[in-house]
Amino acid sequence: MKKLLIVLSILMLASCAQLGSIASYSVSEADLEQMLAQQIPKLSHQATAAGIPLRLQVDKMKVDIGPENSDLVRLNTSASAVLSLFGLSYPATMNLQVEAAPYYDAKQQAVFLRSVNLLSSSIDAAGYRGNLKPVNNELLQLINSFLAENPVYRLDTTNPTMKLLSQVPLNMAVQKGSLRFSPSN
Repeated sequence: MKKLLIVLSILMLASCAQLGSIASYSVSEADLEQMLAQQIPKLSHQATAAGIPLRLQVDKMKVDIGPENSDLVRLNTSASAVLSLFGLSYPATMNLQVEAAPYYDAKQQAVFLRSVNLLSSSIDAAGYRGNLKPVNNELLQLINSFLAENPVYRLDTTNPTMKLLSQVPLNMAVQKGSLRFSPSN
């Protein structure tokens, strides 16, 4: 009987130690960049900016989680565009920097970005270099609509830790360089 109690105590301690190690899960900037890289083909979009038709294609994105100790995610995006004007096509390079608040949707087990704020925008097209202020609202609507439908991260439930954590309500916290998931209290 005494041996059985010792064995049960050891098993209980081992399970508590294992639960402590999976009490949280972090998603890094590299993880978000990898997920976004898979979605970049979806970002090819036909749009109109200031009445000028353009075909926009995102070339790369860099993610910064918790910049300047904030609860936000910053995306730096480089895109190429082809502007169609007067029957001619003009190639352009665009750089956008946006900031948004991450939101965890438990039903979809995914992280979305909300309340997108355009921090800066620039264009280099046919000898013109400058700001995109005349089309900032249209660009912001384009980015908002994409991020509303496409998560920046989906929980990997093939990972045993995430599978276990996804079975309980989760809190998500923004830390410098990562999003941290932990069970709700």
